[in-house]
Amino acid sequence: MPTTTPAQILQDVALLQRFQELDSFLSAHQTLWRPRPFVHYPALPWEAEHPKLAAWLRAQSLEHAEAAHNQPHLLKAPAPFLQLAAQAYELSQIGELPQSPATVLPARFSSDVPGRKWQQIDAFARSLSFSHTPQHWLDWCAGKGHLGRMLAHTGGSLTCLEYNPQLVSSGQQLSHKLGIAAQHIEQDVLAADAAKQLQAQHTPVALHACGELHTRLLQLASQAGCRHVAVAPCCYNRISTASYQPLSASAQASSLQLSIDDLGLPLSETVTAGARVRRQRDQSMAWRLAFDLLQRQLRGIDEYLPTPSLPPAWLDKSFANYCQDLAALKQLPTPAKQNWQQLEQQGWQRLAEVRNLELLRGLFRRPLELWLLLDRALYLQEHGYTVRLGTFCSRQQSPRNLLLLAERQQNLPTASVDNSVDRI
Repeated sequence: MPTTTPAQILQDVALLQRFQELDSFLSAHQTLWRPRPFVHYPALPWEAEHPKLAAWLRAQSLEHAEAAHNQPHLLKAPAPFLQLAAQAYELSQIGELPQSPATVLPARFSSDVPGRKWQQIDAFARSLSFSHTPQHWLDWCAGKGHLGRMLAHTGGSLTCLEYNPQLVSSGQQLSHKLGIAAQHIEQDVLAADAAKQLQAQHTPVALHACGELHTRLLQLASQAGCRHVAVAPCCYNRISTASYQPLSASAQASSLQLSIDDLGLPLSETVTAGARVRRQRDQSMAWRLAFDLLQRQLRGIDEYLPTPSLPPAWLDKSFANYCQDLAALKQLPTPAKQNWQQLEQQGWQRLAEVRNLELLRGLFRRPLELWLLLDRALYLQEHGYTVRLGTFCSRQQSPRNLLLLAERQQNLPTASVDNSVDRI
């Protein structure tokens, strides 16, 4: 494993320094991490420049790729893999946020929550520390409000904002049942009227709010002058624009222009899937890759054709029926007689190659995620907040384990809130 200095929580000037280091690293090597092996056939653009690495990766098994997926930096692969792995590992180091002792809650608080999710909620709540005790928690994209109730259990008011009316109703009933004075409000947080829900005395919290849902919170909270903000982002690719719109001045000045596909790279790490789910995922990908070979023949065009997400029941079909039905769905010519067994085997072989080629992209997962988090941290810093960035739970509990803690500096004027602000 590459040697490194002890991982530290990022704050103050370290935020910009690390961002600039990551920006240089990602910009210099974008020809390696942007191209997606699943899409490019028969070769990736970088393979001509690094033929030994490409040949080594393509020669590995599917089991090899699975074993290396979560720790690609440990691979002893040909150059430039080792050098890139050492740089990526060093730039990805970030410390754990200190945690308060575990709060013993009545068992009924967690009875409606899956075990892993409850662990994430507990770790998130224990990682919140501010110089002043929050008086009013605002659970953003709250679902049923499990996080908010844990925080309000020890004191303070609670407001939960949620788009789904059924979750709002269920959450209100749970809060009443558990004796938590909470207001559950049906609210589309991307709507123009969401700004009226945030006030300076609120402490907004968001655990794994996707894409624009959490960037919207950062914008509205800073406009409202909220004293504290705590956000653990997720699903950076869930945006309505064609490309990423940077928040901070530093990210806006970067040469990196990130597509929605680029934003999906940090989410490609999986640590929680069970054996059945992994088998289903592998079959789906192998069959898609085989169909990709077929569709190139049927169309007479040697390029990737996106296919829709298919229900799991499609995998219960024979491989031949799968391909014939998918061709019909994409309005392609009916496949002529095929050696379906050979085509399926080609799909599985491509899957092994794709998965191993993805290990190079995997080196850049965490650096890109940190770049995105630091864009958010620098945005808050620019708007008068002191910001800390660290991990709040283990990677096994969730790969999305980075948490932004922001505290507004005192004696700063509150920006006027534009209630007509458009969706981001």
